[in-house]
Order: sequence, then structure tokens, then C-alpha cells
Amino acid sequence: MIVVTGATGGLGGATVEHLLTRVPADRIAVSVRDPAKARHLADRGVRVRQGSYEEPAALRESFAGAEQVLVVSGNDPAADMVGLHRNAVEAAVGAGARRIVYTSQQGAVPGNPYLPSEFHIATEAILAASGTAWTALRNGAYGPLDQVLGHWRPTGEIVQPEDGPVPYTDRDDIAEATAALLAGDRAIDGPVTLAAPDAVTFDDLAKIASDLTGRTVRRVVVDDEQWVADQVANGIPEPTARLLLSWHQAGRAGYFAQTGPLLAELLGREPRSAADRLAAQVAA
Repeated sequence: MIVVTGATGGLGGATVEHLLTRVPADRIAVSVRDPAKARHLADRGVRVRQGSYEEPAALRESFAGAEQVLVVSGNDPAADMVGLHRNAVEAAVGAGARRIVYTSQQGAVPGNPYLPSEFHIATEAILAASGTAWTALRNGAYGPLDQVLGHWRPTGEIVQPEDGPVPYTDRDDIAEATAALLAGDRAIDGPVTLAAPDAVTFDDLAKIASDLTGRTVRRVVVDDEQWVADQVANGIPEPTARLLLSWHQAGRAGYFAQTGPLLAELLGREPRSAADRLAAQVAA
């Protein structure tokens, strides 16, 4: 049986949907904080169990019978994410899971200035010491492009700090590939990059946006501290702005530049590119 955590969230929920196209529903279980929010899955034959990373005993029970557990990483900067992920790994090991698949982050290596890298690195170390087979999917950035590019459509400008090449990846592609890995016969050990094949910069995206819209979209580079001040002036808390700044700093240092063939191999097709995603947004 495959047990998926975070199944009422974006990535976990999409992964379950793709699993349902590959394996019978009774081979899938979900461990969720609020089972009522997963009623739509229970109605389709998925086993819905209550469990959260904050409750180790209940979490272990929710993993009962699992051959594989997908541990979807948390992202609350105010929480002890390493401790919570440790609870999930230990619960999976205690339940007898033969493999743990963890949703890590691209560039989860020492020195990466993007702050969440630290808890991904620590979690991967916990997995390595667990004694159980494990896979860490170092997912490429899969947030909405407008979240990254800012208000480029009304302004005609991408106004962000200095950046670097990033393989912006479609979340549903990652979910489909994760489901393919969980449901298939292929075993992958350790950390692997799961990202779109092309890494692009804001300059590249400005050109793509210009070609798509038929109007000039300019790339405007803003000083780091000025950018943080602008975010705070727009109502974003300063700690959040600095967290986002650390992502840009990591990008410009090349920590997110790596690409690879694995995503396409698992999908059996070419993943959606940033250009594809921008084109869909413009056409919508």
C-alpha cells in the first residue's frame, strides 16, 4: 500500500489524483490532519486516516500497512520542520515501510542561502540514517509564475532582484512524476533532481512574455535592500520578504541551475516549460 501525507494540500492532493489513474484505490491511503477534508477521496475508495506530524503515535497508526510512504515536506518557517519531519520518518520506519519518498527541494546542499534548504538538508540526513530505503525528490520551483514574476502583466515590467537560471517546473508535472515513481517498478535511492529541462532567467522570461503578448516586457533589476523595503511597504512582513530575498540570492549563486532528464523519463513525455506555462496564462 502507498500512504500519502499532505493529501489535502496542492502537491499531495495532485499526487493522489494521479495515483488513482495508475493503481486501485484500495492500494492508496492518505494521512491527513482533518479527515473531513479528504471525504472526496474516501468516496472513491481511498483509505483516509487521521495523522499529523505533530502527533507521532497517531501518525504511526496512519502509516500501518504501508509499503511506501510519501512524506510531503512542510514549509512553515515558524515551526520546527526538522523535528516534524523526523517524526514522519520515524513513524514510517516504525510502521514497517520499505521505502520513504520525501519531497525535498532543488539545491538542498550546504551553502545554499535559501533558508528552507537547511531543513531539507537535515531531513535528508535523517532519512540516510533511518535504515530504510529512501528517495528525496529535489523538486524544482513549482509555484505560480506570477508569484515569482510579480505584476508584470499590468506594468509591462519584471521588477525583481538580480537572479540566476532556474528550471521553473509545473506542479502537476511533479505530482504526476511522483505518482509514476510510487506506482512503478523503478527504485531510485537517495536525492535526485526533479525539474523542468530548461533553466531560464528573468531576462529570458521577459523576452518570452514580450513575444507572447506582442508588447515589450522589461526586466528591471532592483537592489536587494530596496526590494525588501518595497515589499514591506506593500504590506509583506520583513521576515517573509527576507526569506524570499534569500531565494533570489540562491538563484543568482547558481544553486537552482541544475536540470536533468528524470522528470521527462517518469512522465514519458516532455514536461511543461516556463514558456508553455506563460503561454497558458496569457491565453486564459
